[in-house]
Amino acid sequence: MSQVNKLIDNYRNFVGLPWQKNLAGIQRVWLAVYSPSEERRLRARLKEFEIATEQAKYKWHLFDITHLPAQWLAAHDYREGYFSAPEAIGAIEEELKEYVVSQLKTACLSAEVDTDTVVAVLGAGSLFGFTYVSSIISQLESSIRGRLLVFFPGEYERNYLYRFMDARDGFNYMAVPITCTTRMAI
Repeated sequence: MSQVNKLIDNYRNFVGLPWQKNLAGIQRVWLAVYSPSEERRLRARLKEFEIATEQAKYKWHLFDITHLPAQWLAAHDYREGYFSAPEAIGAIEEELKEYVVSQLKTACLSAEVDTDTVVAVLGAGSLFGFTYVSSIISQLESSIRGRLLVFFPGEYERNYLYRFMDARDGFNYMAVPITCTTRMAI
């Protein structure tokens, strides 16, 4: 069975479990962890995650952040300077992070999102080299009504450590992992 098939199966099993209503926002985050090399396969099968969510009697709201960093940088006053000296991009990390967070908050707080909605975030890989996924997620806590599902290209190791794009140092995060390799036992 392919990694993406296993991830879909594990997600289907997990989303079908009853949702606790009294969780803090930070505990409502799910990370669907998959190998970065599986990105295209995952995108091709994205509709299956939506169907699994709806079969479990929850709503689905997809928000694709793939183009946000490029759009934001293209509109930046000093973009030419950053294109000629890419190592200086760290100087604008905070501005970009604030932009992405504001866009995600808008998605999480939109009228069609309620406590029975999965807000699915696609395109986290586009943040690689700009900012950390963990720092964006932590700023969304008060905006999460139902569940926030982040498609996370990377690894989940030793039952507590996430490694973004298989390259960055890992971070320990309270999100619930949904992986390609193990069956959910929650």
